[in-house]
Amino acid sequence: MEKVAENRCFGGRQLRYRHASQALGCDMQFSIYLPPQAEDAAVPVLYWLSGLTCTDENFVHKAGAQRYAAEHGIAVIAPDTSPRGEGVPDDPEGDWDFGLGAGFYVNATEQPWAAHYNMYDYVASELPALAGANFPLDSARAAISGHSMGGHGALTIALKSPGRYRSVSAFAPISSPLNCPWGEKALSAYLGEDRLEWENYDSCVLLRRAAEQLPMLVDQGDADDFLREQLKPELLQQAASDVQYPLQLRMQAGYDHSYFFIASFIGEHIAFHASHLQA
Repeated sequence: MEKVAENRCFGGRQLRYRHASQALGCDMQFSIYLPPQAEDAAVPVLYWLSGLTCTDENFVHKAGAQRYAAEHGIAVIAPDTSPRGEGVPDDPEGDWDFGLGAGFYVNATEQPWAAHYNMYDYVASELPALAGANFPLDSARAAISGHSMGGHGALTIALKSPGRYRSVSAFAPISSPLNCPWGEKALSAYLGEDRLEWENYDSCVLLRRAAEQLPMLVDQGDADDFLREQLKPELLQQAASDVQYPLQLRMQAGYDHSYFFIASFIGEHIAFHASHLQA
C-alpha cells in the first residue's frame, strides 16, 4: 500500500491509501479513520459505502463521523464506489448513474464490465483482508453502513454474509434495485437480463431469505427527491414485516438526500453500531 494522505483528527488519524486490487484489476484508493484508542489496542471497524458519483472522500469530508468514531473507539473504512483508471469501462452515454462512480457493489458477469466491476468481492473480502493485515483492527467486531447506492450495498453485503457483521445500517438506501430505474439500468448491464440473477443483490429478496437476523437501522428523509421513484423504503418495511425481521426504519421529517441529512444522524448510527460492537 502507498499512503497518499494523513491528517490528525479528534485525537486519531484520518488516512488515505492507494493499492493494487486483484478483485478489480486496477489501482484503488480507500480512506480509514483510526481513533485514538487504536494507539493502544485493536479496535472494532465500521465499513462505510458511499452513493452514486462519490469517491472514498465524500463521507470523510462531509459527514463529521470522526468525532463520534473517536468517542466510541471505532475505526471507519470508506472505499471508493467503483473501479477506476485506464482500461476501466465507463457508461458509453456518459451518464452519472452507471459506470465510474456507480459500481453498485455487485460482481458483474457481463462484458465489458466483468473484468473490473467486482465491488462485492472487493468490499466483502479483499478490503477487509488488506485492512486487517495492516491496521490495528479487531476484524471479528465489524459493522457496515452506507448511503443510497451504498445503503443498498451495505444491506445486501450484510444479508449475504452471515457471521461477518454484528450490525448494519443505511441512509436512504436503494431498497429494491429490482423495482427502480437506477437498479434496472445497473443490474441489467452488469448482470444481464435474467432478473433471477438480480435477486442476489436485492435487499428485499435477501431479507426474506436471510439466514440470520442482524440489528438493522435505516433512516430515510421524507423530503428526499428520490424517495418514491428510486428508494421505496416501504418495500423494505414490507419484506421485514413478512418475516418478522428486526428492522428499525425511521422516516425523518423534512430531510433530503444530501450529506446534511447524513451529518444530522451519523452520530446516532455510530452509537447504534457501537452498542453491538462491544467485546
